[in-house]
Amino acid sequence: MTTLRLPGLVDAHVHLREPGYEHKEDFYTGTVAALAGGVTTVLDMPNTQPPTATPALLREKARLAAAKAVCDVGLFVGATNDRADAYLPAAQHACGLKIYVSDTFGSLRIDSLDLLHRLFRTWAGKADAVGYRMDGREQGLGPIAVHAEELMLPVCLNLSHLYDVPLHVVHVSRRSEIELIRTAKERGYRVTCEVTPHHLFLTTEDAARLGPLGDMRPRLATPDDQAALWENLDVIDLFATDHAPHTLAEKAALETPPPGVPGLETMLPLLITAMVEGRLTEDDIVARCAHNPRRVYGLPAQPDTWVDVVVEDQPVPWSNERMKTRVGWSPFAGMPLHGRVERVTLRGEVVYEDGRVLAAPGSGRVLFGAANPAA
Repeated sequence: MTTLRLPGLVDAHVHLREPGYEHKEDFYTGTVAALAGGVTTVLDMPNTQPPTATPALLREKARLAAAKAVCDVGLFVGATNDRADAYLPAAQHACGLKIYVSDTFGSLRIDSLDLLHRLFRTWAGKADAVGYRMDGREQGLGPIAVHAEELMLPVCLNLSHLYDVPLHVVHVSRRSEIELIRTAKERGYRVTCEVTPHHLFLTTEDAARLGPLGDMRPRLATPDDQAALWENLDVIDLFATDHAPHTLAEKAALETPPPGVPGLETMLPLLITAMVEGRLTEDDIVARCAHNPRRVYGLPAQPDTWVDVVVEDQPVPWSNERMKTRVGWSPFAGMPLHGRVERVTLRGEVVYEDGRVLAAPGSGRVLFGAANPAA
């Protein structure tokens, strides 16, 4: 057994469900789960109820986060098909603009080229005035982050290239997608991408065993798709969980159980296990879970912040009993894992130790002045 000291991790893709779905998760339970997974910064997606699509809604969401969070939180603004450019005055106070062009619900689904074109054009126009927040620069705009699968991916890649807008592609899952992103990078496109642990460690071969507990978007892909992600590790900028909790009762629903799985607490143990198996190095984990997310989103530094993680000689089956997320389950339950988060220190204060959360609600910071966006 050995202990590694890593920098505080960033999960650049979480759904903490507040406001509107607090029975699944909220800013306290979600950030507690983050600390339990060694994550000291989370970036929260806008598909809450109501969607985070205006300065007032961003400000209210930031108020909720400021009162409850125990780690640092950045908030996305979302593009909607009924509010056009309403998010723009709040753009500098968000970590980025999230655009859904594949598999989502309600007003967040952008399903026309006219509107998608407008969103890239207006984001570029805003950036002409304030610049981009890249490579640790805390002022300006973050990237456009897209949920774009299959044929929608080249559309977004080329719109971003036409307008010279940094593009981040979330939860890439297929061979065709990662290979296309490789080609775009080789040709100078300003594109980065992320992959989830569930797409790295699960496939369609696990779907029957897991049932609705293995249902997420994008869906679990084939073993060949999974192999392509590992083969193109150098193309992957971030590991991010797409932590999307639902209750077991909702997952057991007979009709259309909601897609999504919790992941904040299992990401680091899974990655440490891959390191023990020789599939990753410690530097691979640190780059994709700490340094690169801060570069891509221009996140502020967290001084005196680190994670002590125990690397077990013999793997220990993952137990749902140890989980802090409100929903209390994982698709990785029973999987033998080598990693265990022992202690988390945030800005010099021990905030998590041996399964106990020591941080007070509201001790986390809301990033980019989101509590006071332009009206």
